[in-house]
Amino acid sequence: MAESCQNCNEIITASFCGNCGQKKYKRIDRKYIWDEIQYTLLHTNKGFLYSVKNILRNPGKTAKDFIDGNRVNHYKPILLIFVLSSIAAFISYKILNFNEIMNAFYSQNQINSKAMVDAMSLLSSYSSILMLLLIPFFSIATKIAFSKCGNNYYEHIVINAYILSYYTLVYIVLVYPIMFFFRHSVVVFGTIAQFSTLLILPILILFFKEFYKDKPFKSILMRVFGVLGLTILGYFILIILVVIVGFVLAAFMGPEALQYVKPK
Repeated sequence: MAESCQNCNEIITASFCGNCGQKKYKRIDRKYIWDEIQYTLLHTNKGFLYSVKNILRNPGKTAKDFIDGNRVNHYKPILLIFVLSSIAAFISYKILNFNEIMNAFYSQNQINSKAMVDAMSLLSSYSSILMLLLIPFFSIATKIAFSKCGNNYYEHIVINAYILSYYTLVYIVLVYPIMFFFRHSVVVFGTIAQFSTLLILPILILFFKEFYKDKPFKSILMRVFGVLGLTILGYFILIILVVIVGFVLAAFMGPEALQYVKPK
């Protein structure tokens, strides 16, 4: 039986309104609540879990499908990386005590400047959030390196959201459990934290090889090294700026000035 949409008053002849997409009216009852709980916790055919599953299996293809228009089952990539970065930051700070351990690690490595130690610890602790904020700049690097491959800058923002999602998932699933196991050894923990950043190279190669299947491996490899070169240059510039700001704060307000930017 046809009925009017509760949102736009159009006549609904199926399960959804053909005008605005709202579901046909259904009274909230026990079955409705149970269906919502199952959908939220167990549903893997679309949404967050579906996207996570597909990114872990085939990140480049998942991003390619989304950009090419196959989007109905996927979680929005920008929202996805916000959620994953928040989860990674929570694990890093609340579970691993990343900031405290890395502070001790850098101090043991004879870095005499407290301002530099605090700045480097802060960058290490919230690397996932920092990388999220830098997606627009990473996208410039990938756009330049893959300029002849046909994707515009805004598509590269989506591409980098998927790359960072995959990188963050690898950390959550693989790197963080290992670091948790070694959290009582400052040296081992800090060494893992430093060397795990090297994962970005195979991740980028795997991703772009899947994304641009028609491109030869050598071409992908050279372009990935171009992306890394531009990214490393930008990252060093950022570190220099952060250190300069730290020294300026320490010079004018004393070393205790950094307590305002350190996590409580």
